[in-house]
Amino acid sequence: MGKIGFQQPTAGFKPEKEAKAARTSNVVKAEILLPQDVEEQSLSLPMWRRRYLSHIFYLAVILMLLLLGLILTSMYVYRYFSLADSVTDSITALDMIDLDYIEWECEVTFEDYFDSQLTEELKLHEDVRINFEEDYERINVSTPHFGESDPADIIHDFQRGLTAYHDLALDKCYVIELNTTIVMPPQNFSELLANLKKGAYLPHTYIIQEEMIVTEHVTDMDQLGSFIYHLCRGKETYRLKRRTSRRHIHRRATEKCHHIRHFANTFVVDTAICQKL
Repeated sequence: MGKIGFQQPTAGFKPEKEAKAARTSNVVKAEILLPQDVEEQSLSLPMWRRRYLSHIFYLAVILMLLLLGLILTSMYVYRYFSLADSVTDSITALDMIDLDYIEWECEVTFEDYFDSQLTEELKLHEDVRINFEEDYERINVSTPHFGESDPADIIHDFQRGLTAYHDLALDKCYVIELNTTIVMPPQNFSELLANLKKGAYLPHTYIIQEEMIVTEHVTDMDQLGSFIYHLCRGKETYRLKRRTSRRHIHRRATEKCHHIRHFANTFVVDTAICQKL
Protein backbone atom coordinates (compact mmCIF):
# COMPACT_ATOMS: atom_id res chain seq x y z
CA MET A 1 0.00 0.00 0.00
CA GLY A 2 1.51 3.21 -1.07
CA LYS A 3 1.35 6.78 0.50
CA ILE A 4 0.48 9.82 -1.36
CA GLY A 5 1.92 13.09 0.05
CA PHE A 6 2.08 16.77 -0.95
CA GLN A 7 5.33 18.76 -0.89
CA GLN A 8 5.14 22.15 0.79
CA PRO A 9 6.27 25.01 -1.40
CA THR A 10 9.62 26.51 -0.56
CA ALA A 11 10.05 29.96 0.92
CA GLY A 12 11.52 31.34 -2.30
CA PHE A 13 8.48 30.61 -4.33
CA LYS A 14 5.00 32.03 -3.86
CA PRO A 15 1.84 30.74 -5.24
CA GLU A 16 0.68 32.30 -8.38
CA LYS A 17 -2.24 33.97 -6.68
CA GLU A 18 -0.02 35.51 -4.08
CA ALA A 19 2.39 36.75 -6.73
CA LYS A 20 -0.44 38.18 -8.68
CA ALA A 21 -1.80 39.82 -5.58
CA ALA A 22 1.59 41.30 -4.86
CA ARG A 23 1.86 42.73 -8.33
CA THR A 24 -1.60 44.14 -8.03
CA SER A 25 -0.68 45.74 -4.70
CA ASN A 26 2.41 47.40 -6.21
CA VAL A 27 0.39 48.73 -9.07
CA VAL A 28 -2.18 50.14 -6.68
CA LYS A 29 0.55 51.75 -4.64
CA ALA A 30 2.01 53.26 -7.78
CA GLU A 31 -1.41 54.47 -8.80
CA ILE A 32 -1.88 56.04 -5.39
CA LEU A 33 1.50 57.77 -5.40
CA LEU A 34 1.09 59.25 -8.86
CA PRO A 35 -1.69 61.72 -7.97
CA GLN A 36 0.34 62.89 -4.95
CA ASP A 37 3.31 63.84 -7.17
CA VAL A 38 1.06 65.62 -9.57
CA GLU A 39 -0.60 67.50 -6.68
CA GLU A 40 2.79 68.59 -5.31
CA GLN A 41 3.83 69.86 -8.72
CA SER A 42 0.55 71.72 -9.16
CA LEU A 43 0.99 73.38 -5.74
CA SER A 44 4.62 74.38 -6.26
CA LEU A 45 3.99 76.21 -9.55
CA PRO A 46 1.60 78.89 -8.14
CA MET A 47 4.02 79.53 -5.25
CA TRP A 48 6.83 80.34 -7.73
CA ARG A 49 4.49 82.57 -9.64
CA ARG A 50 3.43 84.41 -6.49
CA ARG A 51 7.06 85.08 -5.56
CA TYR A 52 7.82 86.30 -9.07
CA LEU A 53 4.80 88.64 -9.06
CA SER A 54 5.72 89.97 -5.60
CA HIS A 55 9.23 90.81 -6.86
CA ILE A 56 7.74 92.64 -9.83
CA PHE A 57 5.36 94.54 -7.52
CA TYR A 58 8.18 95.69 -5.22
CA LEU A 59 10.28 96.73 -8.20
CA ALA A 60 7.38 98.73 -9.64
CA VAL A 61 6.82 100.48 -6.29
CA ILE A 62 10.51 101.41 -6.07
CA LEU A 63 10.49 102.77 -9.63
CA MET A 64 7.35 104.80 -8.89
CA LEU A 65 8.96 106.31 -5.77
CA LEU A 66 12.11 107.18 -7.71
CA LEU A 67 10.03 108.76 -10.48
CA LEU A 68 7.99 110.74 -7.93
CA GLY A 69 11.18 111.96 -6.25
CA LEU A 70 12.59 113.02 -9.61
CA ILE A 71 9.41 114.93 -10.45
CA LEU A 72 9.36 116.72 -7.08
CA THR A 73 13.05 117.60 -7.38
CA SER A 74 12.52 118.96 -10.90
CA MET A 75 9.59 121.07 -9.71
CA TYR A 76 11.66 122.48 -6.83
CA VAL A 77 14.60 123.33 -9.10
CA TYR A 78 12.28 124.89 -11.68
CA ARG A 79 10.52 127.04 -9.08
CA TYR A 80 13.85 128.11 -7.55
CA PHE A 81 15.33 129.31 -10.82
CA SER A 82 12.07 130.69 -12.21
CA LEU A 83 11.85 133.05 -9.22
CA ALA A 84 15.20 134.49 -10.19
CA ASP A 85 14.22 134.87 -13.84
CA SER A 86 10.59 135.96 -13.54
CA VAL A 87 9.69 139.25 -15.23
CA THR A 88 6.95 141.54 -13.97
CA ASP A 89 5.97 144.97 -15.29
CA SER A 90 8.52 147.46 -14.07
CA ILE A 91 11.08 145.41 -12.17
CA THR A 92 12.64 142.01 -12.68
CA ALA A 93 14.82 139.91 -10.44
CA LEU A 94 17.61 138.64 -12.67
CA ASP A 95 19.72 136.52 -10.45
CA MET A 96 20.23 135.69 -6.83
CA ILE A 97 23.73 134.25 -6.61
CA ASP A 98 23.94 134.02 -2.81
CA LEU A 99 22.57 135.61 0.33
CA ASP A 100 25.13 138.46 0.29
CA TYR A 101 24.09 140.24 -2.88
CA ILE A 102 21.24 140.33 -5.33
CA GLU A 103 20.82 141.73 -8.84
CA TRP A 104 17.78 143.47 -10.24
CA GLU A 105 16.78 144.83 -13.62
CA CYS A 106 14.76 147.99 -13.12
CA GLU A 107 12.68 150.16 -15.41
CA VAL A 108 10.76 153.22 -14.18
CA THR A 109 8.62 155.79 -15.93
CA PHE A 110 8.81 159.47 -15.11
CA GLU A 111 8.12 162.96 -16.46
CA ASP A 112 10.81 165.58 -16.98
CA TYR A 113 9.17 168.71 -15.61
CA PHE A 114 12.35 170.73 -16.20
CA ASP A 115 12.23 170.28 -19.97
CA SER A 116 9.12 171.99 -21.30
CA GLN A 117 9.71 170.62 -24.79
CA LEU A 118 9.19 167.02 -23.65
CA THR A 119 5.51 166.17 -23.34
CA GLU A 120 5.68 162.38 -23.17
CA GLU A 121 6.60 160.09 -20.30
CA LEU A 122 10.21 158.91 -20.18
CA LYS A 123 11.63 155.55 -19.16
CA LEU A 124 14.83 154.85 -17.32
CA HIS A 125 16.38 151.39 -17.49
CA GLU A 126 19.15 150.26 -15.15
CA ASP A 127 20.73 147.14 -13.67
CA VAL A 128 21.18 147.17 -9.90
CA ARG A 129 23.49 145.04 -7.79
CA ILE A 130 23.07 145.31 -4.03
CA ASN A 131 25.67 143.81 -1.69
CA PHE A 132 24.36 143.52 1.86
CA GLU A 133 27.57 142.25 3.45
CA GLU A 134 29.80 144.99 2.00
CA ASP A 135 27.00 147.58 2.22
CA TYR A 136 27.18 149.04 -1.27
CA GLU A 137 25.07 149.45 -4.40
CA ARG A 138 26.26 149.33 -8.00
CA ILE A 139 23.96 150.73 -10.66
CA ASN A 140 24.50 150.50 -14.40
CA VAL A 141 22.47 152.96 -16.47
CA SER A 142 22.20 152.07 -20.14
CA THR A 143 22.25 154.60 -22.95
CA PRO A 144 18.92 156.44 -22.86
CA HIS A 145 16.80 157.07 -25.95
CA PHE A 146 16.05 160.62 -24.96
CA GLY A 147 17.65 163.83 -23.69
CA GLU A 148 21.33 164.43 -23.03
CA SER A 149 21.91 161.90 -20.27
CA ASP A 150 25.07 159.75 -20.48
CA PRO A 151 25.29 156.02 -19.76
CA ALA A 152 27.15 155.38 -16.53
CA ASP A 153 28.29 152.95 -13.86
CA ILE A 154 27.55 154.24 -10.36
CA ILE A 155 28.71 152.95 -6.98
CA HIS A 156 27.21 154.05 -3.67
CA ASP A 157 29.63 152.83 -0.98
CA PHE A 158 27.96 153.21 2.42
CA GLN A 159 31.00 151.95 4.34
CA ARG A 160 33.26 154.62 2.85
CA GLY A 161 30.49 157.21 2.54
CA LEU A 162 31.35 157.84 -1.11
CA THR A 163 29.62 157.87 -4.49
CA ALA A 164 31.49 157.32 -7.75
CA TYR A 165 30.19 158.04 -11.25
CA HIS A 166 31.91 156.46 -14.24
CA ASP A 167 30.68 158.37 -17.27
CA LEU A 168 30.87 155.77 -20.03
CA ALA A 169 30.59 158.40 -22.78
CA LEU A 170 33.63 160.33 -21.49
CA ASP A 171 35.37 157.34 -19.84
CA LYS A 172 36.02 159.48 -16.76
CA CYS A 173 35.34 158.94 -13.06
CA TYR A 174 33.92 161.43 -10.60
CA VAL A 175 33.89 160.93 -6.82
CA ILE A 176 31.85 162.78 -4.19
CA GLU A 177 30.56 162.25 -0.67
CA LEU A 178 27.50 160.02 -0.47
CA ASN A 179 24.23 161.91 -0.12
CA THR A 180 22.10 159.67 2.10
CA THR A 181 19.09 161.96 1.73
CA ILE A 182 18.90 161.00 -1.94
CA VAL A 183 20.32 157.46 -2.02
CA MET A 184 18.53 154.71 -0.12
CA PRO A 185 20.67 152.26 1.91
CA PRO A 186 20.95 148.74 0.45
CA GLN A 187 18.32 147.06 2.63
CA ASN A 188 15.69 149.76 2.07
CA PHE A 189 16.42 150.01 -1.63
CA SER A 190 16.13 146.24 -1.98
CA GLU A 191 12.74 146.33 -0.24
CA LEU A 192 11.63 149.10 -2.60
CA LEU A 193 12.63 147.04 -5.63
CA ALA A 194 10.86 143.99 -4.21
CA ASN A 195 7.68 146.02 -3.72
CA LEU A 196 7.94 147.36 -7.26
CA LYS A 197 8.28 143.80 -8.49
CA LYS A 198 5.13 142.79 -6.64
CA GLY A 199 3.26 145.78 -8.06
CA ALA A 200 2.85 147.44 -4.65
CA TYR A 201 3.96 150.77 -6.13
CA LEU A 202 3.22 152.40 -9.45
CA PRO A 203 6.21 152.51 -11.82
CA HIS A 204 5.49 156.18 -12.52
CA THR A 205 7.66 158.59 -10.52
CA TYR A 206 9.18 162.06 -10.70
CA ILE A 207 12.63 163.59 -11.19
CA ILE A 208 14.81 165.91 -9.12
CA GLN A 209 17.99 167.73 -10.13
CA GLU A 210 21.35 168.24 -8.47
CA GLU A 211 24.38 170.10 -9.81
CA MET A 212 28.04 169.38 -9.12
CA ILE A 213 31.30 170.99 -10.17
CA VAL A 214 34.68 169.36 -10.76
CA THR A 215 37.26 170.48 -8.19
CA GLU A 216 40.51 168.48 -8.36
CA HIS A 217 42.22 165.49 -9.89
CA VAL A 218 42.48 162.38 -7.71
CA THR A 219 45.97 160.84 -7.56
CA ASP A 220 45.66 158.45 -4.59
CA MET A 221 43.10 155.86 -5.66
CA ASP A 222 43.63 153.58 -2.65
CA GLN A 223 41.81 156.00 -0.33
CA LEU A 224 38.60 155.48 -2.32
CA GLY A 225 38.14 151.87 -1.29
CA SER A 226 38.36 148.65 -3.28
CA PHE A 227 35.03 148.95 -5.10
CA ILE A 228 35.56 152.48 -6.41
CA TYR A 229 39.21 151.67 -7.06
CA HIS A 230 38.28 148.83 -9.42
CA LEU A 231 35.62 150.98 -11.05
CA CYS A 232 37.94 153.94 -11.75
CA ARG A 233 41.31 152.23 -12.13
CA GLY A 234 43.11 153.45 -15.25
CA LYS A 235 40.65 156.31 -15.81
CA GLU A 236 40.91 160.04 -15.17
CA THR A 237 39.32 160.54 -11.77
CA TYR A 238 38.14 163.85 -10.32
CA ARG A 239 36.52 165.00 -7.12
CA LEU A 240 33.17 166.75 -7.16
CA LYS A 241 31.53 169.39 -5.01
CA ARG A 242 27.82 170.05 -4.78
CA ARG A 243 26.68 173.45 -5.91
CA THR A 244 24.14 174.87 -3.50
CA SER A 245 23.21 178.00 -5.46
CA ARG A 246 22.95 178.07 -9.22
CA ARG A 247 24.53 180.94 -11.07
CA HIS A 248 22.86 181.15 -14.43
CA ILE A 249 24.72 184.25 -15.63
CA HIS A 250 27.38 183.25 -18.15
CA ARG A 251 27.29 179.66 -16.85
CA ARG A 252 26.78 178.17 -20.28
CA ALA A 253 29.67 180.18 -21.69
CA THR A 254 32.17 179.19 -18.98
CA GLU A 255 31.16 175.59 -18.10
CA LYS A 256 30.30 172.40 -19.85
CA CYS A 257 27.96 169.99 -18.08
CA HIS A 258 27.19 166.31 -18.58
CA HIS A 259 24.07 164.73 -17.11
CA ILE A 260 23.72 161.30 -15.52
CA ARG A 261 20.29 160.07 -14.50
CA HIS A 262 19.71 157.11 -12.23
CA PHE A 263 17.12 155.65 -9.89
CA ALA A 264 18.18 154.98 -6.26
CA ASN A 265 15.08 156.08 -4.36
CA THR A 266 11.39 156.67 -5.04
CA PHE A 267 12.40 159.27 -7.63
CA VAL A 268 14.90 159.72 -10.47
CA VAL A 269 17.95 161.92 -9.87
CA ASP A 270 19.36 164.04 -12.66
CA THR A 271 23.00 164.75 -11.75
CA ALA A 272 24.67 167.53 -13.72
CA ILE A 273 28.50 167.31 -13.61
CA CYS A 274 29.93 170.64 -14.70
CA GLN A 275 33.53 171.51 -15.51
CA LYS A 276 35.03 174.89 -16.35
CA LEU A 277 36.20 175.35 -19.90
